[in-house]
Amino acid sequence: MAIEKKPRIAIAYDFDGTLSPNNMQEYDFFPELGMSPMKFWGKAKQMAKDQNADEILAYMTLMLVEADKSETVKVTKDAFFKYGQNIRLFNGVDTWFDRINDYVILKGLIPEHYIISSGIREMILGSPISPNFIEIFASSFMYDKYNVARWPGMAVNYTTKTQFLFRISKGALKVWDHNAVNKYIPHNELEVPFENMIYIGDGETDIPCMRVVKIKGGHSIAVYKPRSRKRKAIADSLIENLRVDIAFPADYLEGSKLDSYIKEIIDRISIRYQDRQIKG
Repeated sequence: MAIEKKPRIAIAYDFDGTLSPNNMQEYDFFPELGMSPMKFWGKAKQMAKDQNADEILAYMTLMLVEADKSETVKVTKDAFFKYGQNIRLFNGVDTWFDRINDYVILKGLIPEHYIISSGIREMILGSPISPNFIEIFASSFMYDKYNVARWPGMAVNYTTKTQFLFRISKGALKVWDHNAVNKYIPHNELEVPFENMIYIGDGETDIPCMRVVKIKGGHSIAVYKPRSRKRKAIADSLIENLRVDIAFPADYLEGSKLDSYIKEIIDRISIRYQDRQIKG
């Protein structure tokens, strides 16, 4: 009887509102600009409307425009990395990855974690949890020879997020490689079939990814800021509209509802793999 290679489990996360309570720019970047989050996001939305532009491209452009007005705010790779170091995380996120990895390995599987975010990749790279991810798919800038951001290089919006699910499934992780992500691969040769995929997000920007993963047999989970009625109502609507399977507070501590549910999914995938091994 042939021994099937160990299957991989891929958990893909949004970042802002999912692993961190607020948008990543709100911790250091906006305060250094002397601008409130409400004012910045309002200007970004108005810019997108006036220019008939993508909102992600608009906010990235506005970051550069507003920083250019300042004598102190820098938009270099190093500066973004430092901003990322001060991003706050939900309870338990700092130990989540090691605990989940240990559990997945105990069940005879291979764990993988990915970020799919409209936030800034260079800031996420500066966060203390960045080494846990196989890849961070997020919006990013193009830089000059001095590592100063000059213009948006990658804008990850509502629908472009879904391409990264297929990249993960096929192992086509280089964003410039369109041939690899469009190549036909038989289901039994996929690096991570969708039924071994979990997507965790917090709201409207995650709906296309949630829906794709759910339709294809994977597991979509909504999380929301604990004690926030507004965010819980959004999560509940995602369940009602069949976008996700279930919703939990964004509590990543051991023994939390989210922790227990993820382990149940891991158990199911492990059992399915073991059944295939027995049946040959």
